This record gives sequence, structure tokens and C-alpha cells, in this order.
Amino acid sequence: MRKLLPVLIFAMAALMAVSCNPGPRTADKTAAEILGSPDYQAISYGGYRETTRDIQPTVPQLKEDMKILSAMGIKLLRTYNVHLDEAANLLEAISQLKKEESGFEMYVMLGAWIDCKNAWTDLPDRIRNEESHRNETEINRAVELTQQYPDIVKIIAVGNEAMVHWAWDYYVEPAIILKWVNHLQSLKKRGELPETLWITSSDNYAAWGGGGIEYHLDALNELIKAVDFISMHTYPMHETHYSPDFWRVPAEQENLSDMEKIDAAMLRARDYAIAQYESVVAYMQSLGVDKPVHIGETGWATFSDGIYGDTGSCATDEYKSARYYHLMREWTNANGISCFYFEAFDEQWKDAANPQGSENHFGLFNLQAQAKYALWDLVDSGLFEELSRDGKPITKTFNGDTAAMMQLVKVPPALQEVTAGQ
Repeated sequence: MRKLLPVLIFAMAALMAVSCNPGPRTADKTAAEILGSPDYQAISYGGYRETTRDIQPTVPQLKEDMKILSAMGIKLLRTYNVHLDEAANLLEAISQLKKEESGFEMYVMLGAWIDCKNAWTDLPDRIRNEESHRNETEINRAVELTQQYPDIVKIIAVGNEAMVHWAWDYYVEPAIILKWVNHLQSLKKRGELPETLWITSSDNYAAWGGGGIEYHLDALNELIKAVDFISMHTYPMHETHYSPDFWRVPAEQENLSDMEKIDAAMLRARDYAIAQYESVVAYMQSLGVDKPVHIGETGWATFSDGIYGDTGSCATDEYKSARYYHLMREWTNANGISCFYFEAFDEQWKDAANPQGSENHFGLFNLQAQAKYALWDLVDSGLFEELSRDGKPITKTFNGDTAAMMQLVKVPPALQEVTAGQ
């Protein structure tokens, strides 16, 4: 009997292990494995439902959103700050889902917000080469969350559009971003952060050297060498107003149908984004650096009552937004580039004083739990049948009426008409 005891104990242990095992678990991936893989689609995410960020999304609300995005094949999220509860709540929501649902997989590029001294104040001079005292607190909190959720946080992004010159409310010099990137890299070397954690900053293509020479500073060059990859932003939608020549219908296309003109304009918009991406790669390589470059943000609003709307560049509607979304997904997937598409859900706090402003309408879903035109095919496929957002089932905008949706789609202005009017 004594000889049988070890065998019995081993058998019982094996049986208990099988009975307690909820099924195959998802392997923990690294940033190097995730970024650039079409199996790990990325998106920019904010879970705010209200007109103010004083009301934080709850863990149950965030879990709803994660199920919707996971159904779409999204497995990598980008967030923007950690000083509010949303980021911590999101990581807890993902952690709970991983325990509740076998094989659930979602990773995060955790954003740490960076400001200059006197940012967001009425003081006449914001100090660009001095930083806000809040930055240290933000970085420390990002470190804490990464240490708490190392299986989820795979990237930390230091700053969001903090180095581009038009970010006048909070702009900082590249040296400040470099300081914090180096700090996080040193924590990795000391073993206080995972060795496989990747560090970056997420900024406009021009701020990464793809624009004018005014950005080509020594500190930027050192930053490019210090990050593990470059996260660059490109927004052709904004350029339809600020640099519109690519957008306007050229003379040789005047005889095309309206739809042909629109589709041709969207191809030019995609190519405009590609050119900005390639400008960053070219500048990086001119420094003798060769590392991944991914798209930290790009997107196309579905509505604007301002300069991108019907009285402006005629850029914003659901058809153009859908075309841009699919064109960018196709190009980035084919070229091994992650695209943190902006954004998952509409957020009305961004321009709370103007509900019709474009910043409130970048989501693939609106606040009524309706999938916009870019995702109608997913609704038709039944992908969201068992899912809801804030108690509402996932349905289609315009009740799925394509003709009604297309009535709002305008043709970009003709280049000759604009030139003649100047």
C-alpha cells in the first residue's frame, strides 16, 4: 500500500489540476510580438460617456466596451493619462475578464500625460523648457500600474502630442520627454519594470522630424535613439482645411461622377498619411537609426459643424470615415504596422460646449450604441448580437439605410473653383 501512495497522490493531483483548469489560457505576449502583427489590431480608447471627465467610467462599463472591441479583433488599446481613475479601472476590467473568460486577450499602451510649467492656465507665458510638477506624479503612477498589471501593460507612452508646436496649451521641449523616457529605460535595466516593456512617446509626424527643420533638435535625435519604437500621428482629415491641395478635386478629375471624385479623394488622403509616415522613417534613418515606426493615432470624424463640415472642406461624414478606416487598416496590415485608430467610441467631453464639433465624433460607435457605417458589415454578421453598451444593443446608424446615409455625403471642392475665388 505504501508503494501505491505516491502513485495515488500523483493521480489525485493530476485530476484536481484538470478539474480546476478553466481551459487553455492565452500566452502572455510582449510588445515586440504584438506590435506590427495583424492578429493584434490596435485602437485608441476612452470610455467616457458624459460631457465631463469628472464622471469616470465604471469597471462594468469598461468590461462592456472590452467585449465589444474584443469581438472586433481589437487586442491592443492606447490610453492617454493615469491621473484619473479611468486607466486603473480599465486595467482592472481587463484583469477581471481574463479571469472570467478563458482565452480573453487585451493589452495596453499606457499613456502618461506630460505638460509644461503653467500649462492650461491663463498665465501669459507657458514655460516650454520647464515642466509641470505633475509630470513626476504621472510617471510614478504609470510605473505603479505597470508593476501591478505586467501581463496587460506592454508599452508606456510618455506624452501625447506634447512636442508639436501647435500644442501651445502644454507644449514641452523634446528634452523633457527624453528625460522621462530615459528614466523608464533605467527602471527596466534595474529590474523595476519588465525588460520586455517598450517605451515610446506618441506625437505628430512633424514632431518626430518628418516636418520642418525647426524640429530637428539634438534632443529629438537623442529621443529617437532612446525609445523602443516611434509612435507617430497623421491626420489627413485636419489637413483638408490646413493644407488642402491634396484634397481638392483636380482639373483632370472634373468629369468623374460625384462618387468617383469622393473615392479618389479618399485614396489621396490615404496616400497623404503614407507620405507623412514615410517622412518620419526617412528622418529616423538619416540619423543612422533603424527601429519600428507605428501609427499612434489617425482617424476621420463623421461630423463637423465647422471647418471640416459642409461649409468647409466637406470632409466629415460616415462614408468618408469608413473609407479611410478600411484603407488605413488594409495598408497597415499589409505592411506590418500597428495602427492605433482614433477612436473606438465617441466621447462628448472633448468639445462639451459644442456638441456638433468634430472632436466629439471620431468614434466607430456613437453614444447611442450604434455602429457607424465602417462597421455595418460586422453588425450584419451577428458579431455583436450578445453584446450591449449601457443597456443598449449594438445597432446601425441611420437604421442601416445606406441611401439616407449617403444623402449627407458631399463632394470635396474643386481645386479650380477655390483658386478662382482666392
